[in-house]
Amino acid sequence: MTTNENKNENSTKAELLDFIKTLLICMAVVFALTNFILRPVRVDGNSMYPTLHDGDIGFSNLIGRSVGQIDRFDIAIIYVPEKGEYLVKRVIGLPGETVAYRNGKLYINEQEIPETFLESYYTKQFGNRFMNDVPEIHLKDNEYYCLGDNRPDSLDSRFYGPFKKDQIISKGVFVIWPFSEFGVRTW
Repeated sequence: MTTNENKNENSTKAELLDFIKTLLICMAVVFALTNFILRPVRVDGNSMYPTLHDGDIGFSNLIGRSVGQIDRFDIAIIYVPEKGEYLVKRVIGLPGETVAYRNGKLYINEQEIPETFLESYYTKQFGNRFMNDVPEIHLKDNEYYCLGDNRPDSLDSRFYGPFKKDQIISKGVFVIWPFSEFGVRTW
């Protein structure tokens, strides 16, 4: 074997090792990002319309969920173990509260709370059918009442019951696709 062939072989091995090292570092960074900082999200269905649309793709904030608190009207990514799937819903009721809907209006602990995030142009299309009355439900210390923004087309706490805190994986959504919807959806 000539000296040039040895150099070429050593160069090829060095490039291969460098590629493998770079690949492993990238995989570790992606693993850390998607398990501790941001969770990829794809909206499946119309339950959060018009805030989020079917097929929207983005990221949700894992740190905000684990370090911060879950607030009323946050958008939450919820894991439903019985179905093995994730839901995107809005937090309506917090632990220890009594939640009810009367005449289409939200009541928390007997006090009416305006849902300013709901688009009136959209809700008016449904009239009284947008949100049916929901009997009072008292949430336990680790329970959250979550609904879709498109109430007539959402399987949510009215169907599943309250969600436990550990089922809420992340909160907020930053839409990256389609570009026309690009931006943060937290309210």
